[in-house]
Amino acid sequence: MKKFIYILFFLLGIANAQEYPSSLSIEEAINFALENNSEIINAKREIEKGYKEKWKTISIGLPQISANFDYTNFLELPVSLIPAQFFGGQEGDFAEVSFGTEQNIVASARIKQLIFDGSYIVGLKAIKTYLEISDNTLKKTNLEVRKLVNNAYLKTLISKANIDFINKNIKSLEDTLSEAKKLYENGFTEEESVEQLKITLSELQSQRKFAYQFSLLSMDVLKVSLGYKEVDKLNLTSSLETIINSQTFDIPIVESWNHNSNIDIKIATNDVESKRLLYKLEQSKSLPKLSTFISGAYTGNNNSFAFNESNQKWFGSALFGVSLDVPIFSSLGRSASSQKAKISYEQSKTKLETAQQQIKIAAKNAKASYELAIDNFYVTKNNMNLAERIENKNQIKFSQGIASSFELRQAQTQLYRAQKNYLDAIQNLVSKKIGLETLLNITKN
Repeated sequence: MKKFIYILFFLLGIANAQEYPSSLSIEEAINFALENNSEIINAKREIEKGYKEKWKTISIGLPQISANFDYTNFLELPVSLIPAQFFGGQEGDFAEVSFGTEQNIVASARIKQLIFDGSYIVGLKAIKTYLEISDNTLKKTNLEVRKLVNNAYLKTLISKANIDFINKNIKSLEDTLSEAKKLYENGFTEEESVEQLKITLSELQSQRKFAYQFSLLSMDVLKVSLGYKEVDKLNLTSSLETIINSQTFDIPIVESWNHNSNIDIKIATNDVESKRLLYKLEQSKSLPKLSTFISGAYTGNNNSFAFNESNQKWFGSALFGVSLDVPIFSSLGRSASSQKAKISYEQSKTKLETAQQQIKIAAKNAKASYELAIDNFYVTKNNMNLAERIENKNQIKFSQGIASSFELRQAQTQLYRAQKNYLDAIQNLVSKKIGLETLLNITKN
């Protein structure tokens, strides 16, 4: 039995491991997040709620059946006063009489059918808009999660690349420091040169500690965006070079782009339609409501609880009716509500027009920013390569006694700054591309 339990837990562990892959490329990470991110899961649930709301609205116009069961036990029967002259008494006197039985049971059923209601018709039309709103909210969430995972994945890779740069710089500096110590011991350089290198090395080691902490934090942010737990292991299989090559050269065409495909424009359009229907709803409240109903009931009376006996008599009743509710005068309350809804409708149309103009400008600006990011990437990459060559030359000059420690430190500082600028340029490049694609509603990885 114990062996069976151990095997069961082992299989459950394997199933859990399969649920959270230990290695993901950036494309796999995005696809995984689109299924497991908590925001997307809730957005999908919102669509499910929309379909439930759809049936809830439709059911209002379908037959409504209700049943009722009442049991009454009079601990003391009510007393009625009847003129005594009815029973041969004197005029002006009253006789005390109790009517009915001590216990009663009434079982009834009622069927109600709506025939006409203006608000119901508007509600049916609103179902489509409600579902479109939920669907567009999911699409917007997908775009935002895609952008979030892209940026989080990239930041994690950049933080690791930064650590690699720092480790490389530390290794080079340690070699230079070791050589400088030998030169100082042999009297070929000053102690200040050794101390200068020690300061630079100490700064790099401090930067490495911070870079390690930032790398862990970046990985945690990525895990959360994917739906992973903090303790889950995750290895990133895509490289910076792969991401850069896939992101750099494909510049979307903005000039012929249909701005109505933007997800925010779609949501604003949904809002206009929603406000229009709310206006119609307020107008429909001045229309009459017509419904019909059929009800039936059985009543049993007894002085003791003997309703299950065969001689118990049950008295039936049934009726059919039509109900017409006609609003006549509300002291201008309905009119005020209708005008308020109309104002909201006009506001939503103005907001849509403003959003359309803003999106057009934002798309042009995003494309320009992306093109500048491409140029900046190539400039910083070239500058880093130049700074690396300058630093190597100064190391050689320093070992030969031609360059001072101050000149070497300047070259090293320039290299470290160029490396940071290069990594920042990568982050900016990909971020601008993803921002542009999100704006244009482009969902390719």
